[in-house]
Amino acid sequence: MPSRKTAALAAIVALLAFASLPGLAGSREPSQVQPITAAAFREVILAASGGRSTQAAIAPDAAYASSGRLDPSTTLTEPNRAGPPAAAPAERVAVKLPRLATTWDWKAPRYTMTGYATFYDDGTTAMRLPRGTVVVICGEHGCVDRVVNDYGPIKSSRVVDMYRPDFFRICGCGWWSGTTWVTVSIY
Repeated sequence: MPSRKTAALAAIVALLAFASLPGLAGSREPSQVQPITAAAFREVILAASGGRSTQAAIAPDAAYASSGRLDPSTTLTEPNRAGPPAAAPAERVAVKLPRLATTWDWKAPRYTMTGYATFYDDGTTAMRLPRGTVVVICGEHGCVDRVVNDYGPIKSSRVVDMYRPDFFRICGCGWWSGTTWVTVSIY
């Protein structure tokens, strides 16, 4: 049997818990939705200032308009020009732009090498160059510009190992091909 001191302490703790957390001690079911009666609402009448009606206070009048406002009858004129405004030009002024070439050029590469390229699925471009070197790899069906981020290929007869989608983008060959002839420009 617990001592009186332990029982009293447990009772105080329980009482404080119920007093500090009223949500937990209450009902677990939500209260019923009850409609609000119309008697709870009443009409409020506001007195209009200056003897004006509420309609006149709501409608804007000329006294509240800002100076310099524009309305449909406003005529715009150029500053420092007297007389009526000039008629609008019949057509827009043609703007003369310099003629630019329709193509663009890469800067000249530091080196160019040709050889066979292969592919692999590591998602990298591998060459025997330092990482971070920018290269443009061109094949029969186009070019891709990439950054070297791996070292390779291991076979000396190949110049670059490419990510599979890049390989087939420039190759123009079937899925059965394993190598293609490429030109690599090193920047």
